Amino acid sequence: MLKTSPLLLCLIFTIAAYAQYTPVINSNKPGLSESPYSVGSGVYQFESTLFYRSIPLAETFSNPKSLGIDFAFRTSFLSDKLEFNLNTAIASNTIGFKNIFESTYKTTGINNLVLGAKYFIYAPKYEDKSKEVRSWKARHSFDYKRWIPHVGVYAGVNFGDVTPDYFNKGGITPKIGVLLQNEFSDKLNVITNVYYDYIGSEFASFRYILTGTYNFNNYWSGFLETEGLFGKQPQNSSLATGVAYLLHLNLQVNASLRANFEKEQSGITAGIGVSYRIDRHKDKFTEIDEFGNVIKEEEPIKYDQNRSFFGRIFGKIGNVFNKKDPREQKVDLDISPNVNETSTNKSSRKRERKESLVDIISKEDKKEKKKVAKQTKKEARKKEKELKKNKKRIEKEKEKEAKRKEKERLKLEKEIKKLEEEIKKEEEKEKKEKQKKAQNKKDN
Repeated sequence: MLKTSPLLLCLIFTIAAYAQYTPVINSNKPGLSESPYSVGSGVYQFESTLFYRSIPLAETFSNPKSLGIDFAFRTSFLSDKLEFNLNTAIASNTIGFKNIFESTYKTTGINNLVLGAKYFIYAPKYEDKSKEVRSWKARHSFDYKRWIPHVGVYAGVNFGDVTPDYFNKGGITPKIGVLLQNEFSDKLNVITNVYYDYIGSEFASFRYILTGTYNFNNYWSGFLETEGLFGKQPQNSSLATGVAYLLHLNLQVNASLRANFEKEQSGITAGIGVSYRIDRHKDKFTEIDEFGNVIKEEEPIKYDQNRSFFGRIFGKIGNVFNKKDPREQKVDLDISPNVNETSTNKSSRKRERKESLVDIISKEDKKEKKKVAKQTKKEARKKEKELKKNKKRIEKEKEKEAKRKEKERLKLEKEIKKLEEEIKKEEEKEKKEKQKKAQNKKDN
């Protein structure tokens, strides 16, 4: 959801096939669902939401009110397709019991702590219909391959032992899930998550989340979401909506409102959140020559690498005893045309290794890359300046056009008023003439 140029906003919720890293922050907030894509290597992303939850006190042991903050940390380092994440929430909770009498007490602590990982498996390839020039209908028709989702898998561990008694659901338990994402257009995406949670405990349950996200422009996006929970415990569900705004390439703010349905009770959860990332991503690339062959660095030659183990050891021992005799005279073979140069100056000279052709080429290649990078930056700045000038010019032209139209409208209104006044005058004259004629008839 902005600028390397602002047009990159759509990358927050739409990602090119097989690409994990995006130039713009890709946040899972403000919804509960999770995209199958990872944040990309070298990215450290933080997502948090300040929330307030309220629901009427049920007849059984329940949590009618909560005020707190949830937190998620996401990163990727072993592979671009593999992401590690930590999710937790710290809140002040009201725990209530309603039987003959109502009673409540408050507890503050960690509501949940989940350490997990997800791996991106598959991304479908869509047709590039922008290159279709023969048929307008074919260029704008819907690609039914977009019904094939992007697929990821999730595995995690719930650490219930660190939570208060009310939120402890079976101690340490595993969690698995399937993450799907359909990109129906550049603006509309649908994410589907299915989880099997608290496996092996009495709280084991299935959970689904279905989220639809729409990008309104380069900065704003909105979402609708439904969630359901099924298991031995009472079935719960929720409906949510919200918006997100991109402040910077690496910073997003959001707000959401959720309706909770638990047993026969219903309540709301409101939240305001922030997502921020530290971007240390570096693209991997390979250098190729003019014929398309990969350029590999030459490894230093080890003359004893083909010798046996004991041969290398005895060779090193021999080098210890092959020291030069300190009484051996050093003969300076350097013949210099300067006759007056002293022997001390000759002995202080150091032998310098000439640069190889590979070193020279690599240096020139680095210089050329720097020049190209500077040139591209200059061109990008020029284009931005030209775009700004064009925008200002277009705005001024629009203002002039609006003023001209306003003047024409005022002139037309004046002319219409004059015509109306003339018509009224003529009608009054006709009335007076008719009255005179009627009066003359009566007199006659």
